[in-house]
Amino acid sequence: MPQTQTDSTFKTGQPELPPVLAGPILRKVTPDRVVIWLASRSAAKVRLELFPDHLPPLSFVFAPGTPELPILSAGVHLHYLLVDLQLKDPLPEDTWISYRLSLQLDDDPEKTWQDHTVWAPDLCYPENDLPRFKVPTRVDALLHGSCRKPHSQERDGLTAADRHLAKCLSGDVDHESDKHVWPSLLVLSGDQVYVDDVAGPMLQSISLLVERLGLPDEALEGVEQGFPASGNALGKAGGLLYKRETLLPKIDQNASVFDVLFGGTSKPVFTSQHARNHLITLAEMLAMYLLVWSPAAWSSLPDPSVPDGLTEKDAKMYAQETGAIRQFREDLPACRRVLAHLPTAMMFDDHDVTDDWNLSLAWEEAAYGHPLSRRVIGNALVAYGINQGWGNRPEILAEGLSAPLRGSLEAPGSAKHDAAIGEFLSFEHWDFEWPTSPPLIVLDTRTRRWRSERNTHYPSGLLDWEAVTDLQGHLRGKSSVLLVSAAPIFGVKLIEAVQRLFTVLGKPLMVDAEYWMAHPGTASAILNVFRHRSTPEHFVILSGDVHYSFVYDVELRRHRDGAGSDPKIWQICSSGIKNTWPEKLISALDHGNRWAFSPRSPLNWFTKRRGMRVIPRKPVGTPHGRRILNASGIGLVMLDESGAPTDIRQLAASGEVVPFERRELEARLD
Repeated sequence: MPQTQTDSTFKTGQPELPPVLAGPILRKVTPDRVVIWLASRSAAKVRLELFPDHLPPLSFVFAPGTPELPILSAGVHLHYLLVDLQLKDPLPEDTWISYRLSLQLDDDPEKTWQDHTVWAPDLCYPENDLPRFKVPTRVDALLHGSCRKPHSQERDGLTAADRHLAKCLSGDVDHESDKHVWPSLLVLSGDQVYVDDVAGPMLQSISLLVERLGLPDEALEGVEQGFPASGNALGKAGGLLYKRETLLPKIDQNASVFDVLFGGTSKPVFTSQHARNHLITLAEMLAMYLLVWSPAAWSSLPDPSVPDGLTEKDAKMYAQETGAIRQFREDLPACRRVLAHLPTAMMFDDHDVTDDWNLSLAWEEAAYGHPLSRRVIGNALVAYGINQGWGNRPEILAEGLSAPLRGSLEAPGSAKHDAAIGEFLSFEHWDFEWPTSPPLIVLDTRTRRWRSERNTHYPSGLLDWEAVTDLQGHLRGKSSVLLVSAAPIFGVKLIEAVQRLFTVLGKPLMVDAEYWMAHPGTASAILNVFRHRSTPEHFVILSGDVHYSFVYDVELRRHRDGAGSDPKIWQICSSGIKNTWPEKLISALDHGNRWAFSPRSPLNWFTKRRGMRVIPRKPVGTPHGRRILNASGIGLVMLDESGAPTDIRQLAASGEVVPFERRELEARLD
């Protein structure tokens, strides 16, 4: 592996790299298993000490490269460690378990053990010396959200999660029912990073961090002649700030690969103004994760400066982004603290890879048919696998991805790297289930799609028939389930009608026309899943994607003869953690949806799904007529013993707590 630096210093006078660059992130936790992800500047031994309340402490020491501590080395100063502790004697449930994670770094000549007091002194909550977690008997509360864009002008919704956890620990809660209800899970349902939508100052910091960590160069195939043909060359050229579309060549006289893949960047409803700062190399994407999950790596970087040669418009954008990134950095200690305390499940959506990823068969043919766009998408998926997918299913490296993954990290841009991308693009096990109560089932709605071969430009169904059949098997015999779908299964009808109109006009990219009911096969299949007599009585669907929050109670008739019980469905959408819509636009669509699809509206007959009754919930405290909440934050759901929600609210980044109140009189047949 090429090495540009041999120690943890960069230039004279600059701070030393911290021992831990990101993490610890608590991932899958069960009575007999604890999984913790972290990134360090050096390979290291890890000591994990567990302190269950009123029980003897436990201590474990792991060497890197063992089954209990697999390691992935991405560069001189970037090493990923996954603590995978499997216990013979189960941990106690519903009991506080404090933990101390210490590292003995290979690059430390004194070989001292360093815990969080050295590398993350703000990791714990007030009156606590150690981070802590619980192994729940059942999930009686959870936090969930999606869409965390660093340069969005709103505050980070994970600060609201941080405040909530602090209140739970202190006993200072807003409602009597909140007392002692520590969230069992944090569910992140997509767009944890935006590799396709990067602020100028963030891109500069990413380039600096790539150099700082000594990440290897990556040759780029398929760039336009005369443009940078490697990651290092791209960095020396200033990163092509706001100009990265020029790397992609023309398909013909009228269209470039960029136009085909990102043709929706000038969208009248959904916008992605920063696609021209799309991350390209694997090193860039790995660096991005460090900068969005932890304040640690930022501490070793200088502040970026305004580059020369920006247009007046780009200079104004750069100035706005600089302020937003500064606030984002200030909120990162709260993010790191939350991720260290709650078992966290993660699933990709499009921006984790690229905008409108796998939207249609035509999109896929264009994307995977060109070497550079295929590489960009593959790099994002490799980075997702390391930083997110690995902790969802620690076995993922044993399922055929270990060798190709290591090959891609050792030699980016090589034949090994391209072969690894092929393995990742064909991998079909990103979805997962955690054995919680109710069980958590997380859908992959991006790579297992029902493609329309009759019209290749039509949006693909979000799950193909085989994936729906697999889901049916997972649901069989369960009484309740927490089902995670990045996009809402039951969405806002007016917005879906707009999406359908643009699809009919042949412009699905212009409105992100990706919703469950867009594809007749997928729509029918998922509704049949809900109707099936062997599937659960209670479905709590956790979604994001859309950059606004709403809740629908859905009643679906399963038994026509009146025998047995019909399923009860709660569609709960919390979006975004740090992203919103233009307020005037979302207000108009919200009011328009209530008018067009009121209980007595004849339009309901033209958009019927299948014998459903839909009851909206109002976000309390919002203006008259509003049923959509447009505010960055994190969703909180509280559940009873049967798995049914007892309280649904949004914890806004602004500090507001917004409950969703059921409106029975507004129920409509759908």
